[in-house]
Amino acid sequence: MSAPPSSAPPSSSLASSARVSLDRATALALLAWYRASGVDTAESAEPSDMRDWPTHGFPVPRALAGGERRPPLPPGNEVAPTAKPPSSAGGSDEAVMAATALAEATTTLPALADAIAGFDGCPLKAAARRTVVYDGVIGARLLIIGEGPGRDEDRIGKPFVGKAGGLLDLMLHAIGYSRTEADGRGDVLITNAVYWRPPGNRAPTGEEQAICLPFLRRFITLAAPEVIILMGNVSTQALYPGAPGITRTRGSWREWPLSDGRQAAVLPMFHPAFLLRAPAQKRLAWADLRAVAARLAAS
Repeated sequence: MSAPPSSAPPSSSLASSARVSLDRATALALLAWYRASGVDTAESAEPSDMRDWPTHGFPVPRALAGGERRPPLPPGNEVAPTAKPPSSAGGSDEAVMAATALAEATTTLPALADAIAGFDGCPLKAAARRTVVYDGVIGARLLIIGEGPGRDEDRIGKPFVGKAGGLLDLMLHAIGYSRTEADGRGDVLITNAVYWRPPGNRAPTGEEQAICLPFLRRFITLAAPEVIILMGNVSTQALYPGAPGITRTRGSWREWPLSDGRQAAVLPMFHPAFLLRAPAQKRLAWADLRAVAARLAAS
């Protein structure tokens, strides 16, 4: 009497099934890595090397990027830093003078951070939980200036720690940089244009920016970076009053004078929070990041 047929699949079928399962798991892991890296749009039916993406600008819908229309920059896209906030920025003269005196009296970034924490002249401080000054590596060649603390930053006391901060870290890693010295990458220092969270995460007013500007200018002087990234409208227009919105200024290099006579190279970019809302514009951020990496490599 012959043996009953086995219900188990042939060994070749088992190998094929395992291979399909492995391929699916690998593909899902690869897609997850793409999403985490900011690659979430298909641009072609064929795969392409991101290093070959064009560096020229792409049109960005103004409604997505936000910001009001402002007059264009002078020829050469250069705007000279002002000695003090323009009168149209508003603000208390006494508070600006007090901030300037405190800032100029400091000689190190930790001392500046202490001076900012003890300053009560900005109305934002009354509603904030923490003073958020900087994170990263002091002495870094790359300085990033954000707009202001959000909910997570106000809770933890460091800039760029929420979802936008996670995306920023991925962006920096993509060009070989990190805010953490132990990562073994290029060093990054991060600060903001204002140091206390605006209520409801609104944009800081001109008065609030004007009061914080002496601290920001001193921060740049003490940090003495080679390259500065301005993330978003607020930080760009804080240093360059009258500049157009970020849609028009991103990707265009500027300069900022340092106390030793050098000029730091400055590049405005889309804020990571905007990129989370408009992921198709990550291609522009990638082009800007490549430009930053090239500038740092050449210096």
